[in-house]
Amino acid sequence: MQNFDYMTPTRLVFGENAIEKLPAVMGAIGKRVLLAYGGGSIKKIGLYDRVKELLRDFEITELSGIQPNPKYDPSVLDGVRLCKENDIEVILAVGGGSVLDCTKAIAAGAKYDGDPWDLISYKVKAQAALPIVDILTLAATGSEYDCGGVISRTETNDKIGYMDPLLFPVCSFLDPRYTFSVSKKQTAAGCADAMNHIIEQYFCEDSTLLNDGFCEAGLKSLMANAKSCLANPEDYRARAEMMFACTLGCNGIYSLGNSPSGWPCHGIEHALSAYYDITHGEGLAIITPRWMEHILSERTLERFVKYGINVFDIDTTLTGMEIAHKAIEMTYAFFEEIGIPMHLREVGIGEERIDEMAHHIAVNEGLENAYVPLSEQDIKEILVASL
Repeated sequence: MQNFDYMTPTRLVFGENAIEKLPAVMGAIGKRVLLAYGGGSIKKIGLYDRVKELLRDFEITELSGIQPNPKYDPSVLDGVRLCKENDIEVILAVGGGSVLDCTKAIAAGAKYDGDPWDLISYKVKAQAALPIVDILTLAATGSEYDCGGVISRTETNDKIGYMDPLLFPVCSFLDPRYTFSVSKKQTAAGCADAMNHIIEQYFCEDSTLLNDGFCEAGLKSLMANAKSCLANPEDYRARAEMMFACTLGCNGIYSLGNSPSGWPCHGIEHALSAYYDITHGEGLAIITPRWMEHILSERTLERFVKYGINVFDIDTTLTGMEIAHKAIEMTYAFFEEIGIPMHLREVGIGEERIDEMAHHIAVNEGLENAYVPLSEQDIKEILVASL
């Protein structure tokens, strides 16, 4: 078991009508608020009006239009400018993981005099950041309970995971009712994203029985509840459990004491959504079974066997390789069953830029240090298999 140094300072307020506590939480931090959100969904479900009513005694500046795969330009730069111009004291992110990821970069950039990309690219370490509160409307990324986010810079095809302990939200409000209106496409993609967070932590060299059990239960919970949410979008219990499973998926608790895995599927997918702006969860679902097939060997067999037996209840009388292959097939089949397109061509990615992306990934993502090291040729083979 590996050493670790762990802290999660974020307060979670979970359940129906959770945001009634919003004024008290925000008031203890500051009165000048940057309200950040994406498109019109929070207005359609009445959440925007409710937030404005609850914060009627606060000074609110708005940043709207934050896109999926949040963009450095304009969203991060606009947010930093608004914070500085209006002497913002606290950021309120209302939406899904992309909105929250964007506000994390804004929070650090607002306290930095130089180009915020210096921070995102780790050229400079942030010395301070504005506090963040969030109201979650999409179960997926787990950004509400971690200190990181992913920011895209379109002109350079970069998509960087930016992490800093200063960026943990102060408080996250999780009301499952706000996910009732999430589309089937985004519900499925959110499930795939959270499942992949767990899979990335599960497939490692050194793990514990405790963490394996956490991961296996998390995967089974996500699969069962995603199906229920797709069958009945207003199934409160299923939405609630899926939301909580997603929240826990990316804050490191599943892998305390484990050796690092390198997160290879995320490393590969970052290029796909940077180059083509596809839905992150869908890209992960496409890549993951192909990555699994690529790394399956006598060395990794035991991990796949455990995964297959404990997550999918595969017959233990089969040979190890039979169990492993069946586990990979069942992973693929689940993603397909919940409606995710399982080929890159289905999401608009052909073979034209495969070599370019493979090189970009090999140079920028550090996958030579992954659970199974991946060279540029390995990455290319995984991408080609995913077409």
